[in-house]
Amino acid sequence: MSEPVATNRRSARRRRRGRAVAVVGAVVVVVGAAAVAAVGVGGGNPGTPTASDLPPGTAQVTRETMLDTDDAVGDLGYGAKTTLGGWIAGVVTKVPLAGDVLSRGRPIYRVDNAPVVLMYGAVAAYRTLDRDATGADVRQLETNLKALGYGGFTVDNRYTASTATAVRRWQKALGLTQTGQVELGRVLFAPGAIRVDTVTAGVNQPTGGGREVLQYTGTGRQVTVRVEVSKQRLARKGVAVQVQMPDGKTVAGRVERVHTVIEQATDPGSEAETLIEALVSLGDPTAAAGIEAASVTVVFTAAEREDVLTVPVAALVALAEGGYGVEVVEGSTTRYLKVETGLFANGRVEVTGGGLTEGMTVGTPQ
Repeated sequence: MSEPVATNRRSARRRRRGRAVAVVGAVVVVVGAAAVAAVGVGGGNPGTPTASDLPPGTAQVTRETMLDTDDAVGDLGYGAKTTLGGWIAGVVTKVPLAGDVLSRGRPIYRVDNAPVVLMYGAVAAYRTLDRDATGADVRQLETNLKALGYGGFTVDNRYTASTATAVRRWQKALGLTQTGQVELGRVLFAPGAIRVDTVTAGVNQPTGGGREVLQYTGTGRQVTVRVEVSKQRLARKGVAVQVQMPDGKTVAGRVERVHTVIEQATDPGSEAETLIEALVSLGDPTAAAGIEAASVTVVFTAAEREDVLTVPVAALVALAEGGYGVEVVEGSTTRYLKVETGLFANGRVEVTGGGLTEGMTVGTPQ
């Protein structure tokens, strides 16, 4: 290589000592033209550099698994609350306590000393069920009756005489009038067991017409976390996360649901903010035992690259012909090697290139 080119490289190294490389987001590198020297990767031997010509610092090319992660603060609790309204007119004679957990077949509260009972199902109770009724709610009722030990019918979508007979047996066991029909409000259909969150109706108070009696949640612990719309790549349904608990332990979790919410401004003149809300389940529910509510940190992994070569982001050099390279240090000599960049994370960047190997020494600004 000619002396002018060698001189250009020595000059480039001196200029490169003050360069700055900025990473925008997770995948974009912005290199200022005045901040990073543009060098070539042509062949030839520039000669043996002096100590002042070598890069100020060095780093190793490593092989590792790269993770693009970000975290957000979330709330550990029991999830969204659902309101239970009373549809049977009368006087409330017994209510549960906040925190009570109820399962299928258990009375939730009592009206005129008659129980309102929990059953499992996805379709909310919306009508009285009687002979010749058909539909998914009939199947739900029959499925629950059979699970509670009141059989003698075929589980299907039709309310038959056999269904009515089983209902009368169930009513007798509960101390109800044996009508063979299930009036609206006698049963609450919920996806599973419930936890009483807040009791809003007291004993001796009237109920009926849908008047609120209590609010309940599911029994499973979950984390609610909100992130900016710009970070939607993090919160995707089904992705695995890590949840850092108040006691310092880390628990595996999974994003079960993602939706958009509008957070109203609290300050006058401020605008509402659109956010992404994610519901995260805990892989080990016992990790939340004894914790009623708490703030936790959810660590999202947006991308993962296994077994790749990486260098510090600061080791990248802008090349005159375009793209990026690294300055390979071999004893008292250096050479430039063109590379392709991949994932950026935690101050390092995935790189590939002909001749690039694990353990190589590359130049850095310091």
